[in-house]
Amino acid sequence: MVRGTIADVTTTPADARLADLVRLRRVRDRIDREYAQPLDVEALARGAHMSAGHLSRQFKAAYGESVYAYLMTRRIERAMALLRRGDLSVTAVCFAVGCQSLGTFSTRFTELVGVPPSVYRAQSAHAVEGLPSCVAKRVTRPVRNREAPARDPRLA
Repeated sequence: MVRGTIADVTTTPADARLADLVRLRRVRDRIDREYAQPLDVEALARGAHMSAGHLSRQFKAAYGESVYAYLMTRRIERAMALLRRGDLSVTAVCFAVGCQSLGTFSTRFTELVGVPPSVYRAQSAHAVEGLPSCVAKRVTRPVRNREAPARDPRLA
């Protein structure tokens, strides 16, 4: 006699894909909530009941970027907001968003934003003054070079 539910017996590849997407969304939500905590792919994978390799492959396929890249983008977004406030040093912001190395933070920040954190802090102090926070967040969201829309060669 086979024990289990009919759903266990009749799981299709589409059902498995949907279950993976649910797990991936939970991982993404966890990153959004806990970006300032020490997170690594192995811990996120354990929480999603997946192997680290499977999580990495599926996350990249679903969202177009690696788990680490997504985590760093969330951290840099939050760092940008803290730097615009102007009351924290770059070092304090680095550690407040969960980065462990000021050098890595500065490098990733510069890659995503285009200027070092100290320059961003000086230039953006009044850049979003008067804008609602939801608009400021959208306007200042970092865009990776590979995410920027490709120029149509016929228009160039």
